[in-house]
Amino acid sequence: MPRGLAHGAGQRRAWRSQLKETDRYLFNNDYHGKGAKHMVEGPQLSNSRKAVQPQIIRGKDFIAVTTTYRYEYAAPGRKAGSLLTQVFVFPKGKRYFFSMDRIDSVNESDLMFLRTDMPGSLHHEHGETFSEIYLSYLGGPKGLRIPSSEFHNVFPPDEKFNYRRDANTIPEHFIRAYRLRDQKTGKPGPWLAGITLEPSVVYEAWCNQRPGIVILIEECGGRSVKAGESFNAAFIVGYFDTIDECTPSATATRTTSL
Repeated sequence: MPRGLAHGAGQRRAWRSQLKETDRYLFNNDYHGKGAKHMVEGPQLSNSRKAVQPQIIRGKDFIAVTTTYRYEYAAPGRKAGSLLTQVFVFPKGKRYFFSMDRIDSVNESDLMFLRTDMPGSLHHEHGETFSEIYLSYLGGPKGLRIPSSEFHNVFPPDEKFNYRRDANTIPEHFIRAYRLRDQKTGKPGPWLAGITLEPSVVYEAWCNQRPGIVILIEECGGRSVKAGESFNAAFIVGYFDTIDECTPSATATRTTSL
């Protein structure tokens, strides 16, 4: 969801006629907090993207999948057609995969970003599906461990557990993970982690509670982009037995030793 400005009453009406309710960014509430942001191009891909035609590459010890998608409509005063390229690499015998998102923009913006759900939203009612959440970029050098009890009540993204590049020190690692819990026995399981390989690409990230779901949104980019330019981010996503295993250096060592 890149950020930009919209103008023109007629253009705004045409723009709004294409939007679904889930595309609209209504701020100053428990869902989005106080920060006003503006969509440059749509639709919201999590619920409105059409089927893509993947390109599959099969290697000796990996499978890679590449997909592309062009945004279909734009805000008033903007062009539609920026290209999203996604690459996924699945190493043989591993519980994690590598991914990359890249935007080739047809628009200009002084602050453009792509919003991703990293490592994925967490459904629960009273913490029965997870025991704790780990955020490497808060709480000091060892990161912050947050018990599931902190997510029993709804709170907006900017109330707590929020990261902004302009307000926080860029961390050595950017890891977001939650520890799964067996709903029948309560026994803790592995960590499901999303690791951003270059921490400085993260513009903002939050971990907030909506009714029945923890939202783990990460916005990558947040810098000036001209038409014809691009920006990208790369990740590791998957299951790990310990937080120490989630560091990019540890993952690279295990991968290259195949």
